[in-house]
Amino acid sequence: MKGKLVLENGTIFEGTLLGGMPIVGEVVFNTGMTGYQEILTDPSYADQIITLTYPLVGNYGVTREVDQSSKPYCKAMIVGELCTFPSNWQNEGAFEEYMRMHGIPCLYDVDTRAITRAIRSHGVMKGVICPVDTPQDKIDALLAQPLATDHIMRVTTKWEGHRGSDTAEFHVAVYDFGIKENILQSLENEGCKLTIFPANTKAETVMACKPDGIFLSNGPGDPKDVPEIVEEIKKLVGQKPIFGICMGHQLIARAFGGETYKLRFGHRGSNHPVKDLDTNRVYITSQNHGYAVDEASLEGSGLRVSHRSVNDGTVEGLVHTELPIMSVQYHPEASPGPTDNVYLFERFKELMRRG
Repeated sequence: MKGKLVLENGTIFEGTLLGGMPIVGEVVFNTGMTGYQEILTDPSYADQIITLTYPLVGNYGVTREVDQSSKPYCKAMIVGELCTFPSNWQNEGAFEEYMRMHGIPCLYDVDTRAITRAIRSHGVMKGVICPVDTPQDKIDALLAQPLATDHIMRVTTKWEGHRGSDTAEFHVAVYDFGIKENILQSLENEGCKLTIFPANTKAETVMACKPDGIFLSNGPGDPKDVPEIVEEIKKLVGQKPIFGICMGHQLIARAFGGETYKLRFGHRGSNHPVKDLDTNRVYITSQNHGYAVDEASLEGSGLRVSHRSVNDGTVEGLVHTELPIMSVQYHPEASPGPTDNVYLFERFKELMRRG
């Protein structure tokens, strides 16, 4: 079926459509050369239309063990060339069939780099993916719809969960704002028993499990949309060591009075250089976020910048000058190094050892 992407500024890109129902979402791009299945199943992409800049997608197929959540939460995928005959010793099926199974539309045979240039020029914007003959009034009605703001509560776990060995060195309380499976595995691999809580859990309930540390996960959406979660984080400050990644990083900043803002086109890819200001070493990182912490707003908060983006200078990490609190904007568990960023989990463990 012939299909098209219609951006809210009127730009149209035509291609071949897998799945015919018109959908609307925020159009973003990811520059990674691999990891399309992990990208598709990352809850932080909730309600977004993901454009993959790498031209060939699906060439190594799919395998269940790399899923980052139980299902995809994104609205659609846009790819250049969709490989229908993958080759890999771990392959369990074609990416095309995987998307069909989960009901994720895919527009392919498209110049994804042209779409990326449009987003970089105009900023992220809404877009509609639909059959090529969809009436314009229907497209206009979809573009007029406001985007959702309840992403975190739709992707978070609905009940308390437990993972890891009872003999583990540390017990970590995990706030699930849309956590990736690799983060949970990384914490387990670092000797942590995990108690996983829904995003709207009260601080008193979290502390009742007697954790050694508290982890604030990644997640989708605007951190300004969840002030009630920020209030619970404020209650946890000073009680136990806290480590936040991505959304968790932004919520820590807001809990200390900092501000966040929307980036023009976000950071999404597996090759973003970040400098650790404490060691002056640059790390290659995996990133997926559309918001950043306003550095000027941190004055007097007790937080200092620990990591900075080499590309645009934005805040990529924070530490508190007195309290055992740390955070990073990127994903150390995603293995772009592949193990260069594991030291961050070691730092968190050291904070828990100190108590």
